[in-house]
This record gives sequence, C-alpha cells and structure tokens, in this order.
Amino acid sequence: MNTGTSTGPHLPPTPGQTVGPFFHYALPYGGDAELVPPQAPGAVRLHGTVFDGAGVPVRDALLEVWQADPEGRVVRRPGSLRRDGWTFTGFGRCATDGAGGYAFTTLRPGPVDGGLPFFALTVFARGLTHRLTTRAYLPPAGGATDALLTAAGPRARTLVCVPEEGLRFDVHLQGPDETVFLVTPGEGAP
Repeated sequence: MNTGTSTGPHLPPTPGQTVGPFFHYALPYGGDAELVPPQAPGAVRLHGTVFDGAGVPVRDALLEVWQADPEGRVVRRPGSLRRDGWTFTGFGRCATDGAGGYAFTTLRPGPVDGGLPFFALTVFARGLTHRLTTRAYLPPAGGATDALLTAAGPRARTLVCVPEEGLRFDVHLQGPDETVFLVTPGEGAP
C-alpha cells in the first residue's frame, strides 16, 4: 500500500528486498545435493562453509552448483529436480546446515573449451538482494591459469578448491578473505 509521507512515498518491498531465510522451506528437494550417488564411480564431495563478513557461519544460505560433466560437456538434460540415481544433469542445490556447511556429491568437471575445470556456484543468503555467482576451480596443475584467475591477482586463491575430504571450497561473503564474485549479465554489480 502506498501511503506516502512528507519524506516520500512508501512503496511495497520488491521481491529482491523480501528475499530472506525462506530457502529452506521452498527450494530444497529430495536428492538436491546429490548430482550422483555417493557410491557412484568417480563421485567426489564438494563441500565447505559459507561465512559472513565477521567470519560467522551463515546457517540459512542456499547454494546451487552448475557444472560440466567429466568430459567437459555442458549437460543439457531435463530432470534436474527429479533425481533418478543415474542421470547426471550438472545441477544441484544445497541449503547450509546449522554450522553454515554445505556438501554436494558430484563428479569432477572436465575443462570446457580448453579452459580450466570449475564448478559454477550461485549463493543466496539473507541480506542479499541479488544472488552471488562465483567459480570454484579444481586445483590447477603445474601452475596452469586462465583469464579469470589471472585477473583476480592475489585474490585468485579464493576461487580454488582445496583437496580436503574431497574438495573444500569456503565462501566468504565479505571481509579480508571475501570470495571473488562475478557480475551476472543483466543483474548489475552485487
């Protein structure tokens, strides 16, 4: 309702302003974090913690992973929201737990178009009016790099997974260890 005041009109909140800790109610689905079953050949655990600017784990965030298959092909297969136990769709979703942790069971992505292999991650969390996107690169072998890692300079370390019980990738929303986030075309800067 637009009631207006001497300081200006009161407008209803936009969807971006009302995004809150509702992710755990509407977006998770059965098997959402298992792109492949844990016992599948080549299965790897991609996991980490989401931290706010004060270094406190964010317990009500939601992450999505988008990735190529092990051969570097971008998967274009329906069924991402209905896991059947054998179809790899390259998409998963995981809500953080009470300690801010998340974990996906997936396959290592292959390089796309000759680039370095990476997971594309999207982060939704309280206080964010837009999603944040980043990349989680597999640890580069032999000093290999790409344009994004080079452009990130010393902060490139925030874009690389650490081998730890699979692959660990922590997300820091702000602060001295802030993860490098990418501008998504059409959404503007975060």
